[in-house]
Amino acid sequence: MKSLILITGATGYVGGELLQALVDAAYPVRCLARHPDALRAKRLSGVEVVAGDVLDAASVRSAMAGVDTAYYLVHSMGSAESFEEQDRTAAQNFAAAAREAGVRRIIYLGGLGHSAEKLSAHLRSRHEVGEVLRSAGVPVVEFRASVVIGSGSLSFEMIRALVERLPVMIAPRWVSVAAQPIATSDLLSYLLAALDLPLTGNRIFEIGGSDQVSYGGLMKEYARQRGLRRFVISVPFLTPRLSSLWLGLVTPLYVRVGRKLIDSICHATVVEDQMALTQFKIRPCGYREAIAAAINTGVNGDGRHLMIDSRTIHVAASPRDAFAPIRRIGGARGWYYANWLWQLRGLLDRLFGGVGLRHGRRDPDSLRVGDTVDFWRVEAIEPDRRLRLAAEMKLPGRARLEFEVTGDPTGSVIRQTATFDPKGVLGRAYWCSVFPLHQFVFGGMLRGIAFRGQRNG
Repeated sequence: MKSLILITGATGYVGGELLQALVDAAYPVRCLARHPDALRAKRLSGVEVVAGDVLDAASVRSAMAGVDTAYYLVHSMGSAESFEEQDRTAAQNFAAAAREAGVRRIIYLGGLGHSAEKLSAHLRSRHEVGEVLRSAGVPVVEFRASVVIGSGSLSFEMIRALVERLPVMIAPRWVSVAAQPIATSDLLSYLLAALDLPLTGNRIFEIGGSDQVSYGGLMKEYARQRGLRRFVISVPFLTPRLSSLWLGLVTPLYVRVGRKLIDSICHATVVEDQMALTQFKIRPCGYREAIAAAINTGVNGDGRHLMIDSRTIHVAASPRDAFAPIRRIGGARGWYYANWLWQLRGLLDRLFGGVGLRHGRRDPDSLRVGDTVDFWRVEAIEPDRRLRLAAEMKLPGRARLEFEVTGDPTGSVIRQTATFDPKGVLGRAYWCSVFPLHQFVFGGMLRGIAFRGQRNG
């Protein structure tokens, strides 16, 4: 039987990803959280959630009972108070509780940056936390990482927001500072591998991807993969404070966190000690692959930057009957409402070099993955339950249309969801312009599907 693992910081980005990875690997997990309801709502198998705070020594001691390995993934960077003092106190509480509980090892995620330099307060605190954790006598595995590339990572979301919103970026000098980004998947591999690392003392591992790049390079690569033309103009007079205020105006980032993040970006964060490559069998990918995976996750996974239009309708019919008109949509039958508008949209698409409606359907009654449905293509289909179509028309972004049918005691519920992944400002403007029309066309389509479903398809 696998031993109990404690995670602090499971409501954060890396902690949340690690929690899911441990659940998938069938580890029993306990999470210490200030706001436990968010984790309890996930109803993850094998996960115990306890309320507490690393600044509350008693709650940490209680959470440590029976724990074999403890992950320390918290920081106070968003605090309005002195985050250095809070991080120091939290680490002291955690280390002392781990020693008292007989914890076998602590695994800690810190930040790259070399002590010979005058580090930012954030990086300096990250290193100090590692020292405090080691001081209690419990073996500590500390990973020091640069930029984490993943959909939801603070650094990556800053890049995404800037590139998506600004065709021309006035950037400070820190955009040319070298970093060695690591993909979320590779970071998780290291964090999981540390569970079984032979260990008699403390270890510090510097980890990063297979290549180095500046923040400016990351923004250009993101723009390239998204098909966006962006221009970055570097100027010398934007201080970290001014940069953080500027970020607060053009991105959804919290200004206080942005300031502390930018303070750290001003320092090179590259791997100098290659020990991780000799101690682990992990071979991290490069930043291009990491960005591609993050973009794909944003589109098909958590949907952080998608425009979404969703609606439901109840029908007095079985899921089989309710789904029948969905699998027959398009082609000669049309789209169940305002077909003349669909035909006009197809004509406009042809005028701009797209496929229009000329593809039609392979079969009027059945669909399979890869089939065309006018200017859509079938991405996924589950009989009597789900259909997802991807648009092949000319668009400033990527569009999908999905239908899901679920049964209930009085019939079925049909959910229709249109999603759009916009490319830059033009893509967002396109979505805003067609959204009112969606209420008319998609709403009418769903009512038409419901009517035919109640008449047995």
